[in-house]
Amino acid sequence: MRIDGIFSNTVDLLGKSIDLRAKNQNLIAANIANAETPNYIPKTLQFESELQGAMKNDRAGDYPSSAVNMDLATAQVEGGRSSVHKVTGKVVDTPSKQVGRDGNAVEVETEMGKMAENQIMFNASVQMLSKKFEGLRTAIKGAL
Repeated sequence: MRIDGIFSNTVDLLGKSIDLRAKNQNLIAANIANAETPNYIPKTLQFESELQGAMKNDRAGDYPSSAVNMDLATAQVEGGRSSVHKVTGKVVDTPSKQVGRDGNAVEVETEMGKMAENQIMFNASVQMLSKKFEGLRTAIKGAL
């Protein structure tokens, strides 16, 4: 396991997860706001597989598997920094199966479910990051 200064790869992973989930939340909110807009196609940010790929390219990290629901035990730091920071995700159209007469493809119930799931994962990442910093704070206080 490699640690850059006092911050481990976990901080990179959780920070990136929080950033991407916030962006996804904005897309989902826009979908809901446009539920009555003719010809609107809902969008979402796909980043889980890209994030997983970045972590698999890494080899010496300490990512928590619960951060993105994947096995993250093998992470490497390239050039002193995890490749996770390069992940941007991809905005993709996610129309419902039943498009309305006006061409609108938003299903509000589905979008609300996506929003709830995304919010839960966002909150979990924030809590894990907070615990990580709490541990660092405790270690620093103990060293004084």
